[in-house]
Amino acid sequence: MVEIQNYTSFVAAIFVFQVVPGAGTFAILNATARDGIAAGLSAVVGTLVGDFLFMVAALAGLAAVMNANPILFHALQWFGAAYLCWMGLQFLRAPVADDPACVEPRKAARVYFRQACSISLTNPKVVLFFVAFFPLFLRAGASNATLVVMMVHVTVLSFLYQAGLVLVGNAVASRLKTIPSARKIATRLAGIALLGLGARLAIDNR
Repeated sequence: MVEIQNYTSFVAAIFVFQVVPGAGTFAILNATARDGIAAGLSAVVGTLVGDFLFMVAALAGLAAVMNANPILFHALQWFGAAYLCWMGLQFLRAPVADDPACVEPRKAARVYFRQACSISLTNPKVVLFFVAFFPLFLRAGASNATLVVMMVHVTVLSFLYQAGLVLVGNAVASRLKTIPSARKIATRLAGIALLGLGARLAIDNR
């Protein structure tokens, strides 16, 4: 297809990349569990916007600039680790009602969009992933149009997977709402997961 090499493997690799849980996944599930499908989809769009900006940056040569300026790159990595840890602490400290009959104030969809986009943008390793990922499936002499097609594939397939994650997560959350403390446990687990991801990023940056 166009000048994409090993097209089937290319599509499969995108899905594998999505299936591996990351900070964006937890942001999407948390938004869905707290305020439903609309909130979850807002988080999905936020994650996709962050990834898209990184793809554009990767193709524009930002990764090469970062490699030439390691201090800048490491500073971004530490900032990303700190932000993930901060988000995790917010989830751990946030008051969550144990009573399933108690309805928490709903947050605007844009809040979840900003959170997910910020989490995506604070992982500078994503730009290097795309720099390493795209060349694996490019034919020699591929045109710029091929790169655009590859970016569209990543965005569309990521949306389909993450939207499905929202629908499944919403169904599970609806069942768990009848279980006392389920919301608190889910929120605390999301906080622990983000703290763990931030700590792992910090350790990798040493």
